Amino acid sequence: MNYIGSKYKLCQDFLPSAIKSVCGENLSQMIFCDIFAGTGIVGRTFKTSVKEIISNDIEYYSYVLNRNYIGNCEEIEDKEHYIEELNSLPLTDTGFIYKNYCKGGNGERQYFTDKNGMRIDACRISIEEWKREKRISDDLYYFLLASLIESADKVANTASVYGAYLKKIKKTAQKDLVIHPADYVLCKNRNSIFNENANTLINKIEGDILYLDPPYNSRQYGANYHLLNTIAEYKDFNPQGKTGLRKYLRSKYCSSGTVVSEFEQLIKDARFKYIFLSYNNEGLMSVQQIKSVMSKYGHYDILQTDYHRFKADSNRTNKADSTIEYLHILEK
Repeated sequence: MNYIGSKYKLCQDFLPSAIKSVCGENLSQMIFCDIFAGTGIVGRTFKTSVKEIISNDIEYYSYVLNRNYIGNCEEIEDKEHYIEELNSLPLTDTGFIYKNYCKGGNGERQYFTDKNGMRIDACRISIEEWKREKRISDDLYYFLLASLIESADKVANTASVYGAYLKKIKKTAQKDLVIHPADYVLCKNRNSIFNENANTLINKIEGDILYLDPPYNSRQYGANYHLLNTIAEYKDFNPQGKTGLRKYLRSKYCSSGTVVSEFEQLIKDARFKYIFLSYNNEGLMSVQQIKSVMSKYGHYDILQTDYHRFKADSNRTNKADSTIEYLHILEK
């Protein structure tokens, strides 16, 4: 997924190299926690090289993705058969997505073409029915749901995030939705997946490596990705306003008035030997503020690298193409 703050490129070399330079090359006996997991790319990077992954995110769509990519470790029988079944389902015009987020459903919103909205509904309804009828296991349920979410995202008529839809259907959104499998890496781990506030969860867990990738600025993920939560939860509600927004959780990490105190509480409560924080030069907290907090609790260091900017609005020309990505390091 094209995701705000994704660490996909950093995971190709910079992040693994930096973490191993501090913690040692052999991480096989270490518990690694990715507590602001997003799409889970960091946890996926370390999934086969550590003893256990603890993955968490407060957004439910993120939980679904990580329950599949991190939580699923063994082969699931017949999963390809169910992907084929989803792709052959008859369309339905009575579902929630078509009615509320397609032009044919409400005459205004067009996050998806009518046909793709109807297919999303048909797939989502069937996945839930299979679970209720106990045709599928929990592992298969989250695999299919993650597959649907990612496949739907590829044909969404948005500029990458769901804060608004486009007035005209763009080329990628005109393509027919095809459910592609959200294939995961097999391993022998037994990982733990959570859907909680990070500052609450930190008091319930402990381990060796804690990786932090909180929101950097005032953009709330619950608003930017609200439609993915709607597909994931698939519960009835009254969509609000022109964009069909749902009620969403507001993170204290997205407010300049609360971010520093929230961050310090997390660091203070963390029962992990090594803590790594990814944060860029445009974040709400300055380098000096972060250093001031982390230095209170152990040995502090910092690394940096240039990083290509995520652009949800590619027509904007008043922003630099890259930012400086800092990796703040604390050994408690």
